[in-house]
Order: sequence, then structure tokens, then C-alpha cells
Amino acid sequence: MEELRDLPKRPWDTCQEVPIIEDEQTPWKMIKLLKIISLFAVAVIVFGSALCSKTSFLLLITLSNEGTKTLPPEQKPVALLCIGCSLIASSVFLFLKSIWKSCYKTSKLPRKTTAALVLFFEFLVSAGASILTIMAMPHLDIVTNVTIFNGVAVISAILQLVAQCSAKQRKHFLLPCIFGLIFILIGYVLFVLLYIMKDSSNNKMTIWVGLAVGGSILVSFNWWENYFQIISDNSSSTFLGNLCKDITKCQNILQIFSSLLRIVVTACVIGAYVPLAKMDWSILTSIPSRETNIIAIIIGVQLISSALCHWFALVACKMRALRRCFILPLYLASLAVMALLVIPVIVYYQDYRTSLNGTTNINFTDYCKVAVDGRNQNLKDSVLPYMVLDVTYTLCFLDMSKIADIGILTGTALFWWIGLVLVTLHLWKLNVHRIQRTQDLFIRRLYEGAFIEQSLLLNTRFDIHTKETIRKLRYFEPVMVYLCATMWHETYEEMMNIIISIFRLDKYRPKEDPKINDFTFEAQIYFDDAFEHVEESRHLNEYAKNLVQVIQEVYGIFKNAEQKFFRKKQQVPDQKIIQTPYGGRLIVNMPQGNNIVVHFKDKEHIRHKKRWSQIMYLYYLLGWKLMTKYYIRCQRGEDEQELKKQAQKEKHNTYILALDGDTDFQPASVMLLIDRLRIYPRVGAACGRIHPTGSGPAVWFQKFEYALSHWLQKTAEHVIGCVLCSPGCFSLFRAEALMDDNVMKTYSTKSTEARHYIQYDQGEDRWLCTLLLKQGWRVEYNAASDAHTNAPMDFKELYHQRRRWGASTMANMVDLLGSTKIISKRNPSISKPFMFYQFFGMISAILAPATICLLIAGSLSFVLNINSAAALVISVIPPAIYLGLCFKLKSDTQITIAAILGVCYAFLMLLVTISIIGSMVKAKTILTPSSILIISMSIIYIITAAIHPQEFHLLFYSFPYIICIPSAYLLLTIYSMVNMNNVSWGTRETKPAAGTAPPPALTPQMKTQKSKGIFRQLFSWVKCCKKFSQGIQVDQLSGSQDNTAQEPEQLEAESTIVENITITEAEQGQLKRNIQSGWIEKLQSLSSDLTFQEDSLDQEEKKFWEELQKKYLEPLPDDKEKQKKMANDLRELRNKVSFVFFMLNAFWLVATFILQLFSDTLSIKIPKLNIQFQKTGDDIQIDPIAFMFILGFAVSVVIQFLAMLYHRIHTLIHYVAIVDTEPKATKKLEKQKSCLQGKRHSSRSNADSSYNSMEDFETEDSDVESEVTRKPHEEDVV
Repeated sequence: MEELRDLPKRPWDTCQEVPIIEDEQTPWKMIKLLKIISLFAVAVIVFGSALCSKTSFLLLITLSNEGTKTLPPEQKPVALLCIGCSLIASSVFLFLKSIWKSCYKTSKLPRKTTAALVLFFEFLVSAGASILTIMAMPHLDIVTNVTIFNGVAVISAILQLVAQCSAKQRKHFLLPCIFGLIFILIGYVLFVLLYIMKDSSNNKMTIWVGLAVGGSILVSFNWWENYFQIISDNSSSTFLGNLCKDITKCQNILQIFSSLLRIVVTACVIGAYVPLAKMDWSILTSIPSRETNIIAIIIGVQLISSALCHWFALVACKMRALRRCFILPLYLASLAVMALLVIPVIVYYQDYRTSLNGTTNINFTDYCKVAVDGRNQNLKDSVLPYMVLDVTYTLCFLDMSKIADIGILTGTALFWWIGLVLVTLHLWKLNVHRIQRTQDLFIRRLYEGAFIEQSLLLNTRFDIHTKETIRKLRYFEPVMVYLCATMWHETYEEMMNIIISIFRLDKYRPKEDPKINDFTFEAQIYFDDAFEHVEESRHLNEYAKNLVQVIQEVYGIFKNAEQKFFRKKQQVPDQKIIQTPYGGRLIVNMPQGNNIVVHFKDKEHIRHKKRWSQIMYLYYLLGWKLMTKYYIRCQRGEDEQELKKQAQKEKHNTYILALDGDTDFQPASVMLLIDRLRIYPRVGAACGRIHPTGSGPAVWFQKFEYALSHWLQKTAEHVIGCVLCSPGCFSLFRAEALMDDNVMKTYSTKSTEARHYIQYDQGEDRWLCTLLLKQGWRVEYNAASDAHTNAPMDFKELYHQRRRWGASTMANMVDLLGSTKIISKRNPSISKPFMFYQFFGMISAILAPATICLLIAGSLSFVLNINSAAALVISVIPPAIYLGLCFKLKSDTQITIAAILGVCYAFLMLLVTISIIGSMVKAKTILTPSSILIISMSIIYIITAAIHPQEFHLLFYSFPYIICIPSAYLLLTIYSMVNMNNVSWGTRETKPAAGTAPPPALTPQMKTQKSKGIFRQLFSWVKCCKKFSQGIQVDQLSGSQDNTAQEPEQLEAESTIVENITITEAEQGQLKRNIQSGWIEKLQSLSSDLTFQEDSLDQEEKKFWEELQKKYLEPLPDDKEKQKKMANDLRELRNKVSFVFFMLNAFWLVATFILQLFSDTLSIKIPKLNIQFQKTGDDIQIDPIAFMFILGFAVSVVIQFLAMLYHRIHTLIHYVAIVDTEPKATKKLEKQKSCLQGKRHSSRSNADSSYNSMEDFETEDSDVESEVTRKPHEEDVV
């Protein structure tokens, strides 16, 4: 019977119409190759920079030896000064960084005992490093100098033993640590024996050896903090606990004091030692150029290579290549340095013996006396032989011809090196997460340039590896992700995109029998205005029915992927349908156990529009589902503090992924956003790279515009400050941030003033981010997280969209700039320089119309050979006329005129481009400010596109972008400012009439039906007067052109629209009745293949919805007087803002006009240079204002470009880190069930042709993080 029930209901109707769903078109072999190349490059750089750093530092010590001859004896203080610079360079960097952080973060003063103890250890370390490197090491041999730094792990070994013994857990690395300590002590013993027994009567050598041993031991106190935290955790001492907490809280202040102390102590040691060694500082002013070049090159290499080694070592850890790119290269660096310095000595020694032709049997001691001591001191030829002989001189103290001396020296070096390896052996089992925070990787921000590899190995955070800690390191705390999509009038294919994305994520993270439980998710869809009147009852409209049909089709595709041929392929299991106070709810259990919950909203019962849908799911998911259970448990008598801790933890680990109804995304994109929030606790939101889809000139313009915005603007905000807007179509928000004070509560504020309608409702995502920023939360951008969304393809719809965005952007920017002082104190990511950068960007946007006029005027002046002032007047006339018409004509007519002018300006921009090139040719130079700016920007854009290889084709859309600049930055700006009082949504406002068939765009279309000729697209783009609908917009208030029949007194040119729900009081009473269940029966009978079982809502939840509606979401009553007053207020606000806006542009134009009239006296004259940088005798005249504006714009572009390069490097780090985090269990699942990517078209296809298998990935070494991620698109690689 079970088999019969599984058979299809209609065996003759088994052919399907399904969308073409393909896997990601990512070249996996190329990606693996790129990963290998990246890791190999990082490993080579870490190894090479460590080699250069140590070699150059040892050469400085060799040059300071009193017997070496590359530097004369009187010039030795120069080498000692360079050694001191190497010691304090990192302290200087730390001091500047700590000052910066303390200025923009809350820095607390430490307790006196904490400051005294920290400064005491810092004094010991700085004194030991100075004594060791400045006083002792110049008198030792090169082999000892190479390896003595490995002995600085002696105190770390002792503290590590204490930490492991006090932990009372399994001591995995106790035995290696004991042997490491013994080996280091044996190395010290052999070192003392070698030098003391060689010449026991040499008191000076005894002093140098004692200073070397004492200095290295003092240096080993450098990493005491790495072990005190563990010791304090396992100790009952309150002093240690308070000490560690105080160090963490007051880190910036302590590092300022400690870095200053290090600089002072190092300077004092150098200053005292030089006179004691009978050297004179006056030689610094009279050093020959050759010696100066030698010293400058060595110290430059040392400083740069040390910084590079530290930074790339950090990169290796964040890439999770700890063993291959961090530990192993640093271990090998000491051996490589020894080989690099000793092998040339041996080669030169053998060459000298060979040159004697066997006439004399010379040993090493004789070689030192004849060849080394007797050489000429004048530097005329290559400096390499002199450096090799200087290194040889340091070995002449020992008799290298004796096996005993060689054996002791080799044993000393070997024991020290093995001791360091054993002490740091725990690093091989260290587990790190992707893009781990630096403070979680290294205990100190400071690196030691003198012994870079030892400092990096010993500075890596130590932890006791127990079962619990290993589990915590391998597994993140599980998080809950709510996918919250808002829908209204999406088309069939747009719904298909997001539903396929949700089902794809269900396959990626199955809830039933999950192999990985790092996160679970639930999809929530909030469908606005889902009901319509049909025969005096409420039923789902065609848009809502289409959503149900899409869910049914996609469910069948994913459910039947592995069904046998003669099993059912169309029947979907029964799902739940519930009647709710706000409308209805549909609960669909996806094939892998995760749920899709569709909330059908009836605008006659609950407030509609996007912001109110967001408030609806914020209070439902975060208020009801997250918090209510803790209050219930508290009433039952559970511990209040424990409940508060659990609630705080759940808020921190609950995320909301905001989506639009047409967003298409991959599971990897979600994982990349989750990484940002999971690793960085103060990140309140993170957004990805949004790709507009569609066709036609309007979309071509948006493709390049979106690319520039993400390539340069968003990356710059992320790097130098904080992203100001996380788009609502694809952004991940932290529940803790949303539930913070003045965020969710303020976000639910009803618009009561004119500016509220602009700031609150026109750009709700930007306003929400503004609230987060004000509370101190950080908003980030992840370029590797891709999402696709449909862009306006019609000229009219694009203007409506940008009219909303422009007004809301300006309103929120003014809000942020007005709160600069408060935000810069509360938010550590936002500084006053960053706000000044945003202020300059806002001023540039305000002056964009005048700038376009000046650009056109310059072109007219060149082409028509007329006066610049006359050309400026001509260029201002068309926009001035359009500005006046916008105040008199309706919105659609304004857009029609803008379309016509836009086409004219497009041809004019071609003329501008040609004139710019022509002016360069005519002037016979490209070395003018404007030419340099244009050429530089072109190069920057090409380079930027090149390092986004998957998006390089977007560079070809730069041509339609350039010719549309006047339309976008002149006409659109004028339209947006004049129509600021129109606060309607403007897009997707088509509604089918009751009882009529849906519009053609809603029905599923085949690929051939969907194709559209290029000429037709061009025609539709220009033909902008086409109405969206002939029906009356119920949700728009007085002043709309569609309401002229009902409100004849409001036939005014401004077309003021205020979005509220107009419901009469008589209707209010009728709508308080319970929703009739007729729509449920209608939906149940919609299709025999989709069965719904009616369920009821829990009484407590029903009460919640009723209270939520009453407090926040009750439909607003129809108040004509209030609407009329608000329309007047909006017009008044529009007039004020427009006056200031256009007056600023007028001032800019007038100032330029005056400067051009008096160009001979008020301009800046710059000599004209040809391509060979030779003066031509002519001058270039530039007005000061234009020059300052060009200079400011150029600086901002350079800042964006540099920030983009930095951001791309970190994107590459994140990408490489995520590639190898695919566990074997999930790989097996993915081989059976490939992830699917929804195309933006439908086609007839066999059901078994919709799937492609996914390639396996190799798992990294034993430290693979149990994090499951899909590979992002190739465009995220570089």
C-alpha cells in the first residue's frame, strides 16, 4: 500500500516544466591552483623576510665589531645606532598605533600595581635586548650570534611548565617542554664552556659572555603575559586575575607607556656604552657616502623585512596555513641564516687555499692572520668580499681547525635550536578559525625586529589543549539564522530566484541528520498586501498565489532529485496553513527539514510596506520567539542571572539575513557573512557584493555604477571607517545589535514629521544602519559574498528609485554629520577624519550638477572656440529651464523631458570626451591637472577591474556610464530634489484589479518568450511616459496624479504623496472581525498536487500578534486634515532644501564665472611641460577653486584605491581560508545532492538534467576547522 501511495496521481502527466538550475560555474581546478600559489607565496615571503631581517641585523652587529674593517673603528657608533633603531622601530610603530586607538576608543588608566609590574618587565626586556645586542654580541662569533636568540625561550619554557602543571588537565606538551628547557640550558652551558675555557685569563671575554647570557635571559621575560592568563585561571590568587583583566582593559595606555620606556632604555644604553667604549658621536656628521649607503641599505632591509615578516605571518595564520606558511618557514629561517653566513666563509677559505697551489699547508688560524687581518681597508670594489671577511673575523677567535671547537660550537647551536622547537611544539596542534582576530592569535601587538622568528613563535597565544578547548576551537557556537524576505509585487521569475536560493541553502545545511550543526536557519517570507476582495470576501491575490505555485514547483524539483523512476515525482507532502490576526501563514517543511514560513499580510488588518514588515519580523523573531521564553522561565523561579546570561548569548548568536523578494544568492555567500559576525563581536551588520541583473541601457548604466560603488566606495568605508549603508536586499544583522537601545525601538517609530517620511521610509536600510552606528556597532562589507537582484530596466522606474535613495541618503548623512562628536566617541570604527571624508563626499554630490555644467562648458569652449564664460552660460541654460519646468509639471512629464535631454546629453558627452582628447593633442602635453586626473582615474579603474577578474567585463559598461553621467548627476539630481516631497515607493506599484487575470509579466515565461530585441529595449528606455497601471493607487495620499478624480483641489504641480493606509472609520469597525476562512479553502483547492492541512495558532502567540498590531502595526486611520498638513509640510521642506541645494550650485557657478572673467589676474599659472618634462614657455591658467576641488577629488580617489587594494588582500585571505573547510561528511552529501543556482529564465527540461555534481575538496591537515562552506565565485579570488 505504501508503494501504491507513492505512485504519481497522473502517470500520463509526468513531464515537467522546471527552471534550468545549474551549479556554480566556478573553475575549481583554477581555484585550487590559485590557493596553492597564494599559500606558496605567503610561505616564501615569510621565510624570505625572516631570512633578510635576521641576516641584515647580524651584519649590523658584525660591522660594530671592533676588529672588522668594512667600517673604520671611528665609525662604529653608526652601526650601534642602527642596531638601536632596529630594536626600537617596532616600539615606535606600537606607540603610534596605541595613540591612534586610545584617541578613538575608550581607554582606561591601569591600576598602579599593574602599571608597575608591566613596566618592570618591559624595563628588564628592553635592558636585556640592548645589553645583548649592543654590548655583548659584537664580541661573539657569527654562529653563536645566529643561534643565541633561540635561547630566549628559557623563561617561556619555565612559565609553560608552570601553566601546564597548574591546569590539572591532560598535559600533552609537558614532556617536550621539559626537554626543550633542558636543551636550552645545555646550550648555555656549552656556550660558556666554549668561550671561558678557550681563554680563561681573558676577563673582557668573560664579561661579554656573562652579559650575553644575562641579556638573553632578561629578553626571555618578554612573553610572560602569554602564560599568566592560564596560570591565573587555574589559581585562586585574585591578584593574578585582576592583573590579567586590567592588562586587557587598559592595553592601549599600557602599551603607550611600555613603548616609550623601551625607547628611553635603549637610547640610554647606547648613549652610555659609546663613551665607555671610547667612541665619539661626532663622527655621525662626517661619514663618507659609500659607508653611508652600505649602512642605509642594511638598516632599510632590516626594518622593512621585519615588518613584512610580521604582517605575512599574520596572514598565514588567518589563512589557516599555520604549519606550512608560519611555523615551518620560521623554524628553517635560523638554519638558513647560518648557512647564508657560514658557507661564504668556507668558500672563501677554500678558494684561498686553492690559490696557493699547494705550496703552503695553511690552516684556519693562519688564514685569519694572513688574509683576514692583513687585508686592505679601502672600499673600492664590491663590498661583498669585505663583508665575508668581516664575518670570518668573528670566527677567528676560535680554532676552527680543531674538531673539539667545531663540535662544541655546533652542539651549542643545535641544542638551542632544538630547544626552541620543543618549547613551541604546541603550535603544531594549534587550531585557528578563518580570519581569526589578531588579538586572538598573538598575545602582544609588538614584534621584535632583532629576533623576528623567535618573537613570532613565542608570541603566538598559548593554550592548554583539553577536550573542551579543542572542541571550542574546532566548533563555533551554533548560531541561528533567520532568512527574512519581504515581498510585494514580485514577478514569477523573481520569486523563483529567491525560493531556489532558500531550497539550495536547505540542501547545504540539512536539519535532518545534520553532519555539521554550526548553524541552523529558518526562512521567513513577509508578503505585503497579499489579499484582495473577491465576491465580498478576502482571498489571496495573484501575486500570493504565484508564490505558492513557485514553492510547489521548486519543492518538487529538490524533493524528487533522487527518487526512483516509478516513484511519485510531483506530489508534495502535506503542509500547514494557519489563520492569523494579520492574515494567514503558510508553513512549508523543505526536503532537508528546514522550514519556510510565509506570512500573508492583509493590509486591512496590519500596517503594510517594507519597513513595517521588517518591524513585524523583528518583534516576532527577536521579541516573541527569542525573549519571551526567558521571561516565562524567570516566572517559574529559575535563576535570573543564569537566564540573563543565556539570553545575552542567544542574542549574540542569532542573526537575521535581510532579503528582497528577488534576491538570488549562494550558500557560500551566507557563510562568508556569518564569518564576519561570528569572529568579530562588535560587528552588528555585514553586507555583500550586490550584482544588478537585467538588460537594457538603464541596467548597463547600473552595472558599472554598482561596480564602482562596491570596488571603491564601500571598500574605502570598510577600511578607513565603517560602511554607512548595508543594503536590505542582502545583509546579515546581529540580533544583539538590533535589540540594543535606540535601535529596534526607534526603528519602529511612526513618521510624524516631514523629514521622518524622507529619512525613515524612503531608505529604511540606511536608517537602520544609522541607528546601529550611533550605538557603536560596526557595519562591514564582504566582497566575496555575492548576491544578485533585479535592477530597474525602465527609465521611469530608475528615476523613481533614485528619487527615494537620493533623499534618504542626504537625510541620513546630515544626521550622521550632525552627530559626529557623539558617534566618534561611541563608535571606535568612526573617527573625525573619516567623517570629514564623508563630508567632502557629500559636498561633491551636492555640487555635482554645477560640476557637470562646467565640464560641458569646457567642451563647448574648445569645440566652438568661444569664450569660457559664454560657454558656461550656454551650458547652464538647459538645466535651468528643466529645473523651472520640474516645479510646474507632473512627475511623468518631468521624466519624459529628462529622457529627451538625457539622449541629447549622451551625444554631448561624446563631444566632451573627444574635446578632452583634442585639448591634450592641441596643447601637446598631458601634464595639465585635468589631463593628469582623467588619465590617472582611467588607469585606476582599469587596475581595479583587473584585480576583480570575474568582473572585468563590467569595464565595457563604462561607456554607457560615461555618456549617461549628465542624466544621472545633473537631470536626476534636479528631479530628485524637486520631487523630494513625493514619498511614494515608486517601484512595483502595479496591482491587478480584483477578479482579473494577472499581468503578463507574472506568468512563467519560456526563454524564447522572454527575449527582447535591442532596438525594443532602447525604445522602451527612451519611452518613459508609459504608465505602470491605469488603476488608482490605494496607498497614495492626496496630490498623486492617479488621485485627481477624487482630490481635484490638490491638482498641484508638486505631486506630493504621503504613504499611509486610508481606511474609513466605518470600515475600521467591520475589519475588526475575524478573518473568514474562505481563502484557506480556496488555496486548498488551488492544486491537487499541493495539499494544505489547516492548523490553528497558539493562543499565547495570537495574543502577541493582537498586542503587536495594536501597539505598532495597526493600520492608520484616514485623516484628511493630517494628510493635507503633511503634504504642505513636505512641500515646505522640499522648498527649503532645494533652495539651499541649488543656491550652493549657483554660488559655485558664479564663482567660476567670475574667475574666468578675470582669469589673467585671479588664476594660478603653472608652466606647461611637454611629454619629455621640458618647459614649453607657455603657462596653464587654473582658477584656484577648481584646482582645490580637483585636488580634493584626486585625494579621495587615491584613498579609495589604496583602501580597495588593502580590502582585496583581506578578501583573498578570507577566500583562501574558506576553500579547505569542507568536511568529508558534507562532501559526501554534496556529491549526492549538488547545490543549485537559479538562472533568471525558465525552460522546458527533463527533471534529471537539472543537477550537476559538485567537485570534492581536499581537507587541510589535522587542524581543519569543522566549518562547512561552499566555494565563492571566482570573482572573489583576487
